[in-house]
Amino acid sequence: MRKSFLENLGLKIAAVLLSVALWFFATSRGQSEISIDVPLVFRNMPSGLEMIDNNVKTISLNIKGQDRLIKNIKLSDIGIYIDLSKAKKGKSTYYVTRDNIKLPHRITVLNINPSSVKVIIEDTIIKTVKVMPVIIGEPGKGYYVKSVEVSPQTVEIEGASSEVRKVNKIKTESLDITGSDETFTQEMKLDLTGKDIRPKISDIKIKVVIGERK
Repeated sequence: MRKSFLENLGLKIAAVLLSVALWFFATSRGQSEISIDVPLVFRNMPSGLEMIDNNVKTISLNIKGQDRLIKNIKLSDIGIYIDLSKAKKGKSTYYVTRDNIKLPHRITVLNINPSSVKVIIEDTIIKTVKVMPVIIGEPGKGYYVKSVEVSPQTVEIEGASSEVRKVNKIKTESLDITGSDETFTQEMKLDLTGKDIRPKISDIKIKVVIGERK
């Protein structure tokens, strides 16, 4: 038995090595590599905390797979997620590894750039601010604006502490009264342009009382 096994041992080893080489060649044929920029998604932020800044919005991945798979891959097939469940207030660095990446089956990651992300996290605070109605235009000839009433007069806003503290009042979107000759009430939205905050309500009622000149 042993003698039979040892016969032509060199040829047998060569045959095994050749089989391995052929398998490797076959599996590597038709492989492609591409680079794709994938949006970075943060999730599981603890209640009471807010992210105010992160230095990376997208991650560039070099991926490899069979031509057919690479050709049909879509951006929605790939996800990069950073778990913030243990986040704390202040500056932190999170590392992007293959464990953070969701990929289709039989697609592999060759390179991740950048491989780390810096974020700044602050407390969430709530503040009450005054609502300022914005009126533009002029009423009809012979009429004037007697008064402007807004309801509610104040709203609660929330967000990262540094953002909320900047806001002492919040304006409505512009209400055009051009040509008006009678009192009316209009529902308007708050103007959040340039403000990274969340109001508890967004619809404001503005009553414009129009008087007639005598």
